[in-house]
Order: sequence, then C-alpha cells, then structure tokens
Amino acid sequence: MSTVTTPPTPGTAGVKPAPAGKPRPAGTRASASDVALSGFSHLFLLVWGAMVVLPLLWVVMSSLKSDSEIIKNPLSLIPDSLHWDNFSRAWTKGGFSGVFLDTIIIVGGGVLLTMLLGSMAAYVLARYEFPGNRLIYYLFLAGLTLPVYMAAVPLFKGTELLGKSIPFLGYNQYVMLILVYVAWSLSFTIFFMHSFFRTLPTTVAEAALVDGASHTSLFFRVMLPMAKPGLISIGIFNVIGQWNQWYLPVLLMQPAGGEEKHAPIAQALIGLSVNQGYKSDWSGMFAGITMAMLPVLAVYVIFQRQVQAGLTGSITK
Repeated sequence: MSTVTTPPTPGTAGVKPAPAGKPRPAGTRASASDVALSGFSHLFLLVWGAMVVLPLLWVVMSSLKSDSEIIKNPLSLIPDSLHWDNFSRAWTKGGFSGVFLDTIIIVGGGVLLTMLLGSMAAYVLARYEFPGNRLIYYLFLAGLTLPVYMAAVPLFKGTELLGKSIPFLGYNQYVMLILVYVAWSLSFTIFFMHSFFRTLPTTVAEAALVDGASHTSLFFRVMLPMAKPGLISIGIFNVIGQWNQWYLPVLLMQPAGGEEKHAPIAQALIGLSVNQGYKSDWSGMFAGITMAMLPVLAVYVIFQRQVQAGLTGSITK
C-alpha cells in the first residue's frame, strides 16, 4: 500500500502547527498579577534609588556650603553660594594630603595580596580533590559569620606581643594592617572565587596538562585569565570594603605615644569629625567625606560592566 506525501505549503516549511484545541493567539497580554508585580518592582527600585542617591547628593552639596548655612538649614540641597575652598582646607588642614597616600598603599597592598592568596586557595579547593577539602572550605566560610568586633581583644593582644619580636608587625605599621586586611577579606574572596572556578571548563585544563603544562603554569597562564571577570568583581568589593574600613585602623593604629602615623582615610574622617574641640568645621568634614567617596565611586563606574559580567558569569556559563 503506497503512502501519499503531501508537499508542504509554501512559506510554512518548518513551522510546527498549533495543538488541536489550543489555537496560538496573535498576541499575548500580561495578566493583572504580572502588571501589579512589575509596578511594585519599579516602585521598589525607585524608592531604593532615592534612598541611595539623595544622601549622596546631600553630602556632596553640603561640602559646598558654609558652616553657618549647614547649621541653619542642614536639609537643603542647593547652597546659596559655592565654597570650593572647603576642599582645599580639608586637603591641607585636615591632613588628607597624607592619608590619601597611606590609604592607597594599605588598600593596594591588601587587595593585591587578598586576590593572590584568595584565588590560589579557591582554585585548589574547587578543582582538586584531597582529604579535608570540604573541611578547609567550610572553615573559610565560618570566617564570614565571625564579626570583626569579637576578634578585637585577641587581635589587639596578638599585635602587641608580635610587635615586641617583629617590629614591622607591631602597632602603626603598614605591613601589620595589610595582613589584617587580608585575613579579614580572605573568607569572602575564597567563597566567591570557589564558585567561579567550578564553572570553568575542565577540558581546557586537561588539554593544558596533556601539552606539558605544570599545575602552576596551568593556574597562572590558563585558569586565572579565564577567571578575569570574577577577579575584577571580587577586587571591586575588596577595594570598597578595605577603603571604607575604620574599626581595624582605629584599633591597631594607635601607638602608645598617641601619635598617629599611616592613618587610613576613614580614621582621618573620624578624627576630623570628633576632634574639633570648640571650633567646628562641618563644611570641611563634608568636603573630606566627598573626597573619600569619589575614588571608590570612580572605580565602580569605570568597572561596572566587568562587575556585572563577573556576578552573572557563574549563571551563564
């Protein structure tokens, strides 16, 4: 018995017909619940954006006011006249010319060392199986649950004892504060990069090993460049966290004589706001806060695309 095959109608080849009883609508309309959810999401984002932008704008505009204007009308956004001399006064008399360099050295060293050690540890924990792998990983995760305030007393005493035998690890030293910053940031860095390294293709690593690459070359020349979006994202988070850190410098950068050296910028802002005595300089304080915010804001604006790519990399791979 022969089967007759009907040729497809021109223009409809490859088009799957709609199931019987379920005609395909010409257009779909969003339901009332979808419209309500979309409206609520936009309203929430609008409120959240206002909560973030308005305080930032208030601080910047207050840095251009005079002290009397800040006291008389503190909530106004538009100043009567622009006082650009507030920034020069905060830069010179507030000591920001020195603390900016100190902060760049401390944060730069802390971020670079955190990224190096964190990515190496995360790569080994994510790509190699060995006894105690999960235990070490969970110990690093436990560091995320420990508030830094709970470690204040042992950290203070440990710095005091260590500084007696190793002077550059004592109070008021660059190296000491950099190592503390690294220890403070390492847990989240390993947690973030561990998930990112697990998404990288195994075939590339196997091909490199077959070609004769060592495990060190494999990490630095193959896997680390592939993890660039994740490195940039976690690097931005570490820059923001270490730049805005104030508790650790206040705890560990106060030598016995009361002399403050190598003070990070957050510590200088605290000193500018609370050590004014009977003479207030609110405009200079707001100018200092603005100068402290601008570098971090500029870094995020420049690398915002890389940050978004790093955060979504583990999902899209």
